[in-house]
Amino acid sequence: MSIAKTTSIVIGGAPFVNLIPPSETARRESARLLRRWILALVAVVVLVAVGAAGTFWLQLTAAQRFAVENLRTQTLLSQLADLSDVQAQLNLQSELTDFRSGAMATDLRYGGLINAIGAALPGGSEMAGFSLAPAGMPQGEDPTLEVGAGGTVTIASADPQLVVPIVRAVRALPGVMEADGWEVDATESGYTYELRVTFDQSVYTGAYTEEAAE
Repeated sequence: MSIAKTTSIVIGGAPFVNLIPPSETARRESARLLRRWILALVAVVVLVAVGAAGTFWLQLTAAQRFAVENLRTQTLLSQLADLSDVQAQLNLQSELTDFRSGAMATDLRYGGLINAIGAALPGGSEMAGFSLAPAGMPQGEDPTLEVGAGGTVTIASADPQLVVPIVRAVRALPGVMEADGWEVDATESGYTYELRVTFDQSVYTGAYTEEAAE
């Protein structure tokens, strides 16, 4: 015995009827729209608040940095003020060194010159006096090309024939640019020869110039 199964197909259904009045529907739409506007306004307020807080933080940070740098500047200015006396002394020392270098640029090795002339004289003659003065300031790089000092050297001798050997001996000395006999005088003990001598700038000591260069 078989049992047949039947399937019922329901076509359609209960009809949907919107019983909400149009006024209520409009009210609900208005409420939803108002909520959206409120949320948007709250979001804008939050963004403005966050932006204002960020700006305030940046301003506060900048003010703190400015205060720190200002304090540092004041400290440095105070330290510089404390060192002003030292700097003034250093400047004065530098000025005095430069002044001395300029004033003593023509400092001569008098002792060396006189000793060299005396050592070069032939036997029977000796130094009796001298009058030497420095010339101009050092100019070129080669001191042997510039006039450094000039004047007269007086030599005493018992032999009147020694004037020529004396002049030759002085001319051969280092630093001598020119040497000539100028005057010969007879004395009770012999003769005195006065020579005109010109030296180059190698006879300058250069001590103060080197000190200034250091």
